[in-house]
Amino acid sequence: MSDAVSGAARAKAVRADRFALFGAGSIALLFLGFLLVRSMSTEDVEISGLPDRPITPAEVGSIQIRSGAADGVRVLLDGREVATADRQGALAVQAAGLPDGPHELRVVVPRSPSWFGSDTTTRTFTVDGSPPALQVEDSLRPDGPNRPVTVVGTVQGAAQVTVAGRLVVPDPQGGFSAVVDRPDREVQVVATDAAGNRAEKTMTVHIRHPGMRAVHLTGLAWTSDSLREPVLAMARQGKIDTIELDLKDESGEVVYDSAVPMAHQIGAVKGYYQARQVLDQLHGMGVRVVGRLVAFKDPVLGAASWNGGHPERVVQTADGRPWTSGAYGSYAFTNFADPVVTRYNIDIAAEAAALGFDDVLYDYVRRPDGHIEQMRIPGLTTTPEAAIADFLRQTQPEVRSRGALLGASVFGISVDRPTEIAQDIRQISRFVDYISPMVYPSHWGPGEFGVGNPNAQPYDIVARSLAAFAKAVEGTDVQIIPWLQDFSLGVSYGPAEVAAQIDGARANGMNSFLLWAANCRYHDAALGPAG
Repeated sequence: MSDAVSGAARAKAVRADRFALFGAGSIALLFLGFLLVRSMSTEDVEISGLPDRPITPAEVGSIQIRSGAADGVRVLLDGREVATADRQGALAVQAAGLPDGPHELRVVVPRSPSWFGSDTTTRTFTVDGSPPALQVEDSLRPDGPNRPVTVVGTVQGAAQVTVAGRLVVPDPQGGFSAVVDRPDREVQVVATDAAGNRAEKTMTVHIRHPGMRAVHLTGLAWTSDSLREPVLAMARQGKIDTIELDLKDESGEVVYDSAVPMAHQIGAVKGYYQARQVLDQLHGMGVRVVGRLVAFKDPVLGAASWNGGHPERVVQTADGRPWTSGAYGSYAFTNFADPVVTRYNIDIAAEAAALGFDDVLYDYVRRPDGHIEQMRIPGLTTTPEAAIADFLRQTQPEVRSRGALLGASVFGISVDRPTEIAQDIRQISRFVDYISPMVYPSHWGPGEFGVGNPNAQPYDIVARSLAAFAKAVEGTDVQIIPWLQDFSLGVSYGPAEVAAQIDGARANGMNSFLLWAANCRYHDAALGPAG
């Protein structure tokens, strides 16, 4: 009995051992299978560079793939295999020229061992290489300086639209409208789609000058009854509607009661007239006032800079001496490429605009005449012509934002010889509201524009030279308001000669003008009432 029991027990134990062995083996096989399947899974495939938005064609090259496989990985775009490049352990997709629209990316990773096949990871994405369709006005025309403009346009396919840096929300049809309270010379509209494609439009803000029939007075002339009163009488009679007064003259003196700190530091302020009082008086008569600002012929600033250890603020000879060619005198021409010099002039222009001058009209906004290769202009990194234009670019927003317009007086020869004194009319026209060419008949040489004796043929030379200026600014809204001669130099000038020049300007559709007489005495008989 006991043996039978013992035998049964032994058999049971054997069966238990066998079961245990079989169970352990099964578990081992299952674990081995798990490891094998784990080695073949695709959860280690990582695709970067596919954000949840459309991408541009250029961004396709930013797609990168990482996987556990050392080699044998295939990348297909829309069913076609594409090349890849190793980029720090990742495969960078090399596919150019994908058209706009949906695309499929497939990454095929071989399993290990190879007889287990491969695994495929698929991503879809959209390529968008087309910017939004943006339409806006080409130019804007406010009622005057520092007045608002309304930008109106339509856009299709944009995720964001900005006007002058501010967000605007188009209506469901894509139309938008935005008011820019204080526009600069240019207003930019930018439309951006979800892929980052940009469409940009830049509108020029054009302000139409109201026109003027003007004469010039120096600061000292304003203080003289014998010079001031005849000019005021011309205004009362309607023969002129504008007076130009010096702000800073060619001697470097600031002739009004300026508060610009540097003008006081260098002793330039003379205060011959109180600007606010004069402006109130003339505006009360209905007379516009233009401030003449001589920019770079400035012996006061030049001498103060040179003697104060700042020679870089002065145009120099090639060997480093102050430029004195012609009748300029020592230290006469300051450096138009120096930021201190340009800021000084801009500060005066801005102050004049804030005081209430209707325009600021630069004079001597140029380099000195002479051979440029004989000059040293410290800090000049571009052409002199571009530097002069850039100075005007910096000035215009300062003047306009304070309610005034900006003009530039230029030599007559600048219309076809821009490099002689660094006055390029096309470049200048981008950053001023009007250009005032000095087409004085006495300043032209024989034969200019086919006129044998320009000084004795005032109508012919003015009409022909201004026609050239009109052509030079063709396609822009910049106006030409010429300087005309009311003085005698070689030929005696009286009312007939002055009137002939005015007629020459009118022949080109130019009804505005400024008269220049160094002694500030004018032939009013040449002027009839405006009409």
